[in-house]
Amino acid sequence: MAKKVTMQQIADQLGVSKFVVSKALSGKGGVSEATRERVIQAASQLGYFTQPRGYGQSRKAPEPQPAASGRQSVLVLMPNVRFQTPESLYWGRILNGVTETLERSGLGVVILSDQRLDAVTSILNPDGFLGLIGIGQISTPLLLEVHRIGLPTVLVDHEDPLIPADTVFAGNVDASMRLTSHLIGCGHRNLHFIGSTGFSSSFRDRWNGFRNALEEQGLPVQDAGDPMNALRGIDGADYEPELRQWLAKRRKQRTLPTALVCANDDVALVALRNLEPLGIRVPEDLSLVGFDHIHEAGSPSSPALTTVHVPKEAMGRRAALRLIERARDPKAPLEKILIASELVLRGSVKELRSEPEPVGGESAPIG
Repeated sequence: MAKKVTMQQIADQLGVSKFVVSKALSGKGGVSEATRERVIQAASQLGYFTQPRGYGQSRKAPEPQPAASGRQSVLVLMPNVRFQTPESLYWGRILNGVTETLERSGLGVVILSDQRLDAVTSILNPDGFLGLIGIGQISTPLLLEVHRIGLPTVLVDHEDPLIPADTVFAGNVDASMRLTSHLIGCGHRNLHFIGSTGFSSSFRDRWNGFRNALEEQGLPVQDAGDPMNALRGIDGADYEPELRQWLAKRRKQRTLPTALVCANDDVALVALRNLEPLGIRVPEDLSLVGFDHIHEAGSPSSPALTTVHVPKEAMGRRAALRLIERARDPKAPLEKILIASELVLRGSVKELRSEPEPVGGESAPIG
């Protein structure tokens, strides 16, 4: 049996005192952010967070409560930032799935949008909550504090390499491969991915699915360091000038691809409104697809956007059920749950009957 990893071992590896390690792992002040990050990284590498009866495992597992008793609540953490709010057509529907399932199970729900560590820890009574469900991007220090007290955690559309937790995602890689394969089947051979692959696991998985589909067909793939893979954030106000400049440059150089595969519907709609002033028609001159199907009642764009339907409420429901399962069996293996998604085919894709020429009539290298 492997020996237990101690704080002293972490301290010895980093050349600091055990006191510094203790303060860093407890989330207390008195250490710099850089030192805290070094301690967390070293602890993760040594297996401190995942060892049996180790960090975050001292809390006694709660006795399962009858669903109808309503004696326990679940903390739902959903950071309220510009692109991630309860009113969002994406995040809000995940939240609905979570809360409806918990309420049907007789559990109370406490929704918190402020993810400042002090704000969360002030209410984080481990005996008062069955567990925590995090929706979207949650900071590592906050997840570390939740893990430290041993509170069961399920993350939706987010994972942290340092914090072991159950996670729920859409099947992003598979769905992106099918979406890209659909374009290839329509005759497209010059495709480009648009979206910040460093922003989230979901965006990165969608890029991987796009790349896999092209590689399977022996088609050229843009370099992973392409500027369109590193757009600033996810809010259109941040990256739209950069995208507009890229489209204008490609239009001038006559090197536009025949199809753009966007990381989500918002990116696709931003691209669409910047194509029109350049005289580029969708889908006559360029095909355009998104991801998420945020406008399920009908696309607001013309033409209507081909996309991927992500079952958002189902993701929320599955996260709630997984948390209940985790609370009943704390020692069960962690799960990464993938929810299947479906293509929604609309009018933003043109079928090419023969090898196309890019806008302007010259060859279009991927670069």
